[in-house]
Amino acid sequence: MALPKSDQPDRRHFTVEEANRALPLVRAIVADIVRQWQVVSDLEQRLTPVLDRRRTSRPEDDPYDAELESRRAELSAEQATFRRYLHELETLGVELKGAHNGLCDFPSLKDGREVYLCWKLGEPEVSHWHELHSGFSGRLPIESDEPSTAAHSV
Repeated sequence: MALPKSDQPDRRHFTVEEANRALPLVRAIVADIVRQWQVVSDLEQRLTPVLDRRRTSRPEDDPYDAELESRRAELSAEQATFRRYLHELETLGVELKGAHNGLCDFPSLKDGREVYLCWKLGEPEVSHWHELHSGFSGRLPIESDEPSTAAHSV
């Protein structure tokens, strides 16, 4: 059984500075994820009704079988690309919270407890944090008087 992410002993924790240094790469990967999520979503929306109708009434020797299989293969390839981008981000230690809007969390430590540094595609830098279970709506600004040299802390 997999441990919840917050209980993993080898989990990476970012300082604000480390998160901001990682942003150029994170920004590029997240932009790819958001774009790819849209591609996959569009394909799924077009394909799902067709597949649902075919499950209930499938005529023999349907002339569209080859086209449908081609679209299924296209969707599968696009989903694999999405998963590769997601894996790239996860390898960095960053957690994607919203594929549609590029919302990400960087695990961090604040006063000895685990929190998330929160960033969303389009924001110039990591400037907010939140408790593990409060999410985007619980974001708080990172205080400017926070020590910038403290290892692994917000």
